[in-house]
Amino acid sequence: MSGQKAEEIIAMLNEDLRGEHAAIVQYLRHAYSMGEGEMACEIEAIAREEMRHLDWLAEEIVELGGEPSLERGEMTIGGDTVAEWMQRDVGLEQDAIALYEEHIEAIDDPKIKRLLRRILSDEVAHQQDFEHFVEKSKREGMEPIAPLESPGGKPTRLAEMLNWGVRHEYTVILQYLFHSFLTDDEEVSEQLEDQAINEMQHLGWLAEELTDSGQVPDIEETGVDRSKDTADMLRADIKVEREVTKEYSRQIGEVDDPDLKELLTRIRDHEIYHDEVFSDLLDEVGD
Repeated sequence: MSGQKAEEIIAMLNEDLRGEHAAIVQYLRHAYSMGEGEMACEIEAIAREEMRHLDWLAEEIVELGGEPSLERGEMTIGGDTVAEWMQRDVGLEQDAIALYEEHIEAIDDPKIKRLLRRILSDEVAHQQDFEHFVEKSKREGMEPIAPLESPGGKPTRLAEMLNWGVRHEYTVILQYLFHSFLTDDEEVSEQLEDQAINEMQHLGWLAEELTDSGQVPDIEETGVDRSKDTADMLRADIKVEREVTKEYSRQIGEVDDPDLKELLTRIRDHEIYHDEVFSDLLDEVGD
């Protein structure tokens, strides 16, 4: 494979990667704002499948000598009803299907074509799922429990606190995945991916707290460390864990609600664990 050809394939795979990234966030935003229920759970399951696609694409990009994009593709999250949201998700899947079909045709490498066909089969199934959700939400007259756009006026102190956590969790998910893709240490890569999954749980818990109170999760990143050296990665990850542990500890002392205090304590304790895991790995990797 020529260098130029590899660059062309990397560019196409990164375009697919950005689409998967957008789908993950769009589907989670919709699921969180629908409240508890079978359909919301099914949409979260679809988002997890898109995360698997993102992982596969990133691995191929790195294998080709490229760097996975951290950018997010365009989302279409608007609408006033659940049926409108589901129709927008149908549209996002249609766009993804068209792009994968184009890239399957354009790429010669049989291994990558096989992967893209595998992902394409999921996207076709997702489109069918969302078409079903459109009809189901219309038939059942489903209404969202929270808006997709921030309400007017100054956000409450609680909303500010929770959205600080959402932004942090989203940022470290991207950071830990990026580091896991680029490190050549298999144990470090595995641990980073595991902790990213745990941070995804945190994001979901905090986002649900926000939507339960009629607020909107601010799923935006605040700056991802892009270190390439494994020891530098771990130092950056330890630093962010210690900063967030300090902030969650402060928030625990500020809130009065016992359930929220318990949730923040649980998340804070997980962050302490991440710090310890990364610190042990740094000792093993050395300087």
